[in-house]
Amino acid sequence: MTYSGAVKVGGPASVHELTDLMISKAAVGGMNNNAYLLRCRATGEQLLIDAAAEPATLLTLIGDDSITSVVTTHRHGDHWQALAEVVAATGARTYAGRYDAEGIPVPTDVLVEDGDIITVGRVELTARHLTGHTPGSIALVYDDPHGAPHLFTGDCLFPGGVGNTHKDPEAFASLLHDVETKLFDLLPDETWVYPGHGNDTTLGDERPQLPEWRARGW
Repeated sequence: MTYSGAVKVGGPASVHELTDLMISKAAVGGMNNNAYLLRCRATGEQLLIDAAAEPATLLTLIGDDSITSVVTTHRHGDHWQALAEVVAATGARTYAGRYDAEGIPVPTDVLVEDGDIITVGRVELTARHLTGHTPGSIALVYDDPHGAPHLFTGDCLFPGGVGNTHKDPEAFASLLHDVETKLFDLLPDETWVYPGHGNDTTLGDERPQLPEWRARGW
């Protein structure tokens, strides 16, 4: 089945099968958050991005193989509502951006800086610190050696714009700058984008809109 990235709360996960990595996307909770389960195909090791809500749903998604790590993209509550239950059930190590960890009530085992590498089995993810939606949001880049990169953006980049900066011009300028310099300037148009809510996109689909986003200020 062709992966589209379209999921809904209460519905099945959608699975993106890559050569070295399987990405399962599920929608959970009242704010339609996306949670992503990454599985290294060589080792079976698994990592969860954003234990957002519905711990029973996420634990069913994880299955009997459990997970070794949970990455929280940022400190907003809708992205960690199930974190305590998932960690208690799996013993997973927790990761979050250094400048957002204090806002996450579950202790963070690994404070993530820009450029840090997070591994799941033999697969490496590069963290990018993006400031503006929150002080310490992180995106994760999987530079697939067999194809286009894959980018998990939390609430920093969506189809049609960057994340909410709460009508703060300085925060918007910071987020747009970081998204441009750390994502658009470094990654090709074919990069697949997995956001914290809603449907997927690509950098190529969003790149032509950057001047419009800058002009409108959100």
